[in-house]
Amino acid sequence: MLLKDVSLSAVVAGFVAVLVGFASSVAIVFQAAAATGAGSDIMASWLLALGIGMAITCIGLSWYYKAPVITAWSTPGAALLAGSLQGLSLAEATGVFLFTALLGLIIGLSGMFERLTKLIPLPLASAMLAGILLQFGFAIFSAMQSELLLVSVMCVTYLVAKAFSPRYAILLVLLSGIGTVVVAGQLDLSGVSLTLATPVWVTPEFSIAAMLGVGLPLLIVTMASQNIPGVAVLRASGYSTPVSPLITSTSLSTLLLAPFGAFSINLAAITAAICSGNEAHPEAAKRYIAGIAAGIFYLLFGLAGATVVALFAAFPTAMVAALAGLALISTIAANLYSCTQDSDYREAAVITLLVTASGASFFGIASAFWGLLAGIITVMMTRLSKKG
Repeated sequence: MLLKDVSLSAVVAGFVAVLVGFASSVAIVFQAAAATGAGSDIMASWLLALGIGMAITCIGLSWYYKAPVITAWSTPGAALLAGSLQGLSLAEATGVFLFTALLGLIIGLSGMFERLTKLIPLPLASAMLAGILLQFGFAIFSAMQSELLLVSVMCVTYLVAKAFSPRYAILLVLLSGIGTVVVAGQLDLSGVSLTLATPVWVTPEFSIAAMLGVGLPLLIVTMASQNIPGVAVLRASGYSTPVSPLITSTSLSTLLLAPFGAFSINLAAITAAICSGNEAHPEAAKRYIAGIAAGIFYLLFGLAGATVVALFAAFPTAMVAALAGLALISTIAANLYSCTQDSDYREAAVITLLVTASGASFFGIASAFWGLLAGIITVMMTRLSKKG
């Protein structure tokens, strides 16, 4: 059954998801590790632990639920850690990771998260997701300013492929980008060498101040900016996968791998959208292969450790930005349609979209949370005014 469902487009979607995830935020992960004074061996261990955790959860959950369940590290969480771990030891940081993972595990096992998601109307969830993804759409044309030829070739390839071979559009875009970079002489692989990462155990130390000051914000940021949008991606694509087991599995994997550097493994949002759309496979029931493929590539990238960083650095950032944006256009369109279709929620959804897309963050909590909160408040006020 598994082999019969395998398709090139799904495998490519899984690869692109991992490529975009690593390329767009691996530098932030290294900044977070550096904030604790970690050396290159510790940084490589972080990537290895995260890669193993994401591989196990992607492959296991996608296979079991026959849905493209994509997991990732928390990019907003990594950014939070990069600015909050200054002054903490590596052992205290590890204690924070364990504390946050334990709280996430409790939320998953208790079913609290699933009950919370059922209270959030689909138009608001779609609006929040669209607000998150818009920046990637904008990035296509921002990248075009610095790399006009490269991005233009990728955009033209996308339009032609969507018209004649939509299933392989993103693969062709990727190949056109690589080809253009090679022809232009922009690819320098001299600094790339294969280096396997080795796990490094760090015995945790628990600081109440660190757990409350860094651990709780990390939990909120991860839940609001990653897990809620991650569920929205699955729901918007028609998957009714139960939420609590997903939260439990990702939190448990974080808990087990935290001493090696897994600071947060959670549901993916942006990269999950790449694997759950029509580009991955026309049949929704066969897109789970993209999740399994993503898990395999996560493992390979994690094992490669520092080599991954050097390889991504060899490609222009404009190429990666354009690839991500073009891969998400269909998903952006679908969510914009979903969030404005119901007139009862239209205004609240637009407010959610605007707040989320603004990127405004308060108290270390990302805009996705505030956008959702603003939308819920708008819905409540609208209902009160109608009752009055």
